[in-house]
Amino acid sequence: MLGHPGGEQHSRYLIELAFLDTPCKWLDMGAGDGETVRLLRSLGYEAEGIDLAPRGAEVKQGDYLHAPYADQAFDGIISQCSFYTCGDVPKALTEAARMLRRGGKLVFSDVTENVVQLLNHCRQAGFAVRHLEDLTEAWKEYYLEALWTQDNVCLPQGKKVTYVLFVCERM
Repeated sequence: MLGHPGGEQHSRYLIELAFLDTPCKWLDMGAGDGETVRLLRSLGYEAEGIDLAPRGAEVKQGDYLHAPYADQAFDGIISQCSFYTCGDVPKALTEAARMLRRGGKLVFSDVTENVVQLLNHCRQAGFAVRHLEDLTEAWKEYYLEALWTQDNVCLPQGKKVTYVLFVCERM
């Protein structure tokens, strides 16, 4: 089972949508085992990861809602299936905006119960949303497999959720 719908192919797609050239510096918020950090490094980027419960040497232990990084420290931030589970999506977006330089890109995919509200949270955090995709069907397949094969699967709170991909630019 992959750590998020689409696995490496989806991570590559998010990275491509950011249109950030090497060399530049990325942060993976909710990096888990560091798979995306390793991918970014293999593509020639400088990359770090942060997670409450890191499962890889490339990932620093820490709470990205109170990240230990300087303002404007990154050119790109990626997050996959992490903001929803953090419990405070607006704070996660605000912290991402703080850590990104102006013109930097936040690319993320996650579950939401209200796409319009998530769009508004992005704008309130200081982002312009440049791209939005509904990937709910891919998430449903992933989620059913995860329920069948994994322990400790995060259960969404609402009855109707959407899995979305956002590309945001820090204004």
